[in-house]
Amino acid sequence: MNIIACVKQVPDTEAQIKVKADGSGIEEGQIKWVMNPYDEFGVEEALKLKEKNGGDVTIVCVGPARAMETIRTALAMGADKGVHICDPAFDNADAFVTANALAAVIKTLPHDIIFCGQRAIDDDSGQVGSMLAEALGLPQLTLVTKLEFAGSSVKVIRPIEGAQLSIETALPAVVTCQKGLNEPRYASLPGIMKAKKKPVDVKNAAAVGIATDAKAKVAKTVPPPARPPGKIICGDEPAQKAAELGKLLREEAKAI
Repeated sequence: MNIIACVKQVPDTEAQIKVKADGSGIEEGQIKWVMNPYDEFGVEEALKLKEKNGGDVTIVCVGPARAMETIRTALAMGADKGVHICDPAFDNADAFVTANALAAVIKTLPHDIIFCGQRAIDDDSGQVGSMLAEALGLPQLTLVTKLEFAGSSVKVIRPIEGAQLSIETALPAVVTCQKGLNEPRYASLPGIMKAKKKPVDVKNAAAVGIATDAKAKVAKTVPPPARPPGKIICGDEPAQKAAELGKLLREEAKAI
């Protein structure tokens, strides 16, 4: 079975994000970069599928040179090879350009199933997986929390409000993964050592052969408004403190 997992490199969720003074983006100098957490579920599901049915797992990533570290992380987890779409022309790629770049590469690779995270935690668009399926002309199964195979088809479960939805489709297909599907593994030391020797094909914009002009552009990045400092109500008498709290909620917070 030929399995593809698409990954993106994003800022660590614990990183302190600072907006550039001119609003053109964020300060990247001190940020730790990691694999998008939702993509981890996709990589893990790809590896589980390989272990059960055999085959190869190929990692495909659009990103700058530093994104190679994320590809190597996926290879250390157990993937077999990677494709890195790396070119300054893609630095400001939106979901449409990213999806078309991924599709252009995946069309050249054998593929039975394609895994993506349901969204990336940086831009939070949640569009790449669906656009990728459209570009490839494949059925899409989104927000998946359970997956099983039945011959040449795949059956998934996705949550809906107050219930669960069961969907089945023929392969190949695009699956977007979310929390609950599995528990991503950690890369072992032997896996990290092996990952250094696994092949990664680096492609520039010319090799991919698509238009790199973004359809959507970020006009400006602004930080959230500063919050006023909190207040601590001091005192020994609970009734007195409760009365003071009620007064503040009514007169200052306008909550009651």
